[in-house]
Amino acid sequence: MQTYHSIKEECEQSNAQLVAVSKTKPASQIQEMYDLGQRIFGENKVQELCEKADILPKDIEWHLIGHLQSNKVKYIAPFVSLIHAVDSIKLLKEINKQALKNDRVIDCLLQIKIAEEDSKFGIDPASIEDFLAEVAALELNNVRIRGLMGMATFTSDENQIKEEFHKLSGLKKNLSEHEVLDVNSFDQLSMGMSGDYKIALKEGSNLVRIGSLLFGARNYG
Repeated sequence: MQTYHSIKEECEQSNAQLVAVSKTKPASQIQEMYDLGQRIFGENKVQELCEKADILPKDIEWHLIGHLQSNKVKYIAPFVSLIHAVDSIKLLKEINKQALKNDRVIDCLLQIKIAEEDSKFGIDPASIEDFLAEVAALELNNVRIRGLMGMATFTSDENQIKEEFHKLSGLKKNLSEHEVLDVNSFDQLSMGMSGDYKIALKEGSNLVRIGSLLFGARNYG
């Protein structure tokens, strides 16, 4: 597990947190990494997340990192620590509704579309001001927008990846004093995965989502 310790050290040197992306991996492997000291794990499917949370240590911080359907929010609302991919008002309203039912305030990140691929979800950066204005009008007291998340284009062009991350980092800085957002809690920037996390750290990411470097190839059955 030398890779885990070296990646963890890189993150700490950049004042970033490591999200160990454990999707498709068995609970036994998560437990092994937990025993090494890792406490933040990311899953992209609600059912898998719930099943693992039920049997693994209760002090794990579970992050939902994948695209989330509104009708599945209720299953993770009692315990999820952070939802990375909020990309619509509809979803944010449902998170608030389910958080209220559970007497919680749920931390969320707004997913911004920075990649060129059509397959990537996210809010258009050009419409973020309108999005936040709508959020303000709704008075969603049981959600807390902690920052932004973005996924770079899947490409070998490191300059393009760097540029996309740089834009997202700049957007977060520009929004840090937005009247809708609490400057003291709007402090998270989730960008960077196994193939590009080093670039992301240099561009200011403080949450990197790393799976295959830690756990090996995915088990897609």
